[in-house]
Amino acid sequence: MNTESNFSKNPKLLLEVRELCVHFPIRSGLLSSVQSVVKAVDGVSFEIAPGETLGLVGESGSGKTTVGRALIRLAPITSGDIFWKSDDITRLPESQFRSLRKEIQMIFQDPFGSLNPRLTIGSIVGEALEIHFPELNLKERKARVAELLNQVGLLPEHTRRYPHEFSGGQRQRIGIARALAVHPQLIICDEPVSALDVSVQAQIINLLQDLQEQMGLSYLFIGHDLGVVQHMSDRIMVMNEGKIVEAGDCKSIYQSPQHPYTQKLLAAVPTLA
Repeated sequence: MNTESNFSKNPKLLLEVRELCVHFPIRSGLLSSVQSVVKAVDGVSFEIAPGETLGLVGESGSGKTTVGRALIRLAPITSGDIFWKSDDITRLPESQFRSLRKEIQMIFQDPFGSLNPRLTIGSIVGEALEIHFPELNLKERKARVAELLNQVGLLPEHTRRYPHEFSGGQRQRIGIARALAVHPQLIICDEPVSALDVSVQAQIINLLQDLQEQMGLSYLFIGHDLGVVQHMSDRIMVMNEGKIVEAGDCKSIYQSPQHPYTQKLLAAVPTLA
């Protein structure tokens, strides 16, 4: 397969991933020799344009979360290429990649485990500002944190509270505020509503859509519920056992699924009889 970048053909792409592989060796024995390899991600390719939401759906263990984590170097890349605005960022030294973290952020699945329980909400959201915008003084950071909390539907006085004092939906709003703090262009949403009640899921999805419209954000929206992913996305990729088995626009995937695995996922979507 030709893995040459397509940016020369479409310079408007924000992110391009080519033949991404993330393999984990299984070691055993006294010498910890490699006995087998788990191919969590095995040759995945896709693109995301500015302002677009690309859905990535699959069951637990399909490799979808590993794709998102590999993009921000929380999972090691075995092979493949990642281009950001036409620049190859696959093998950038960490010192250079750090500046890209302002542009690519992640919202995690667990709205409690992803927040430091020892820090106040003001410190959690303000930490990114302190790292990436050192020119801001304390007063300016506090004002920016209050603005971010208001933007996601929370109150400025919440800055003095701790994560355990909030509901699951509120904690996910805090995670969204933290991601927004550095003015990202792409947010990787790793099953951001799967741990929430159905009524709260709708609120968070509406918030993400409103923020996208206001700020021109791009999303990689990862989930296991094809109904939720379809509601959020412009295009959908279906992933199984580390590979993309089907991809297309939402209408074609939802109304005329071609792959048996996609048909299985659709059959699992609850409907009102």
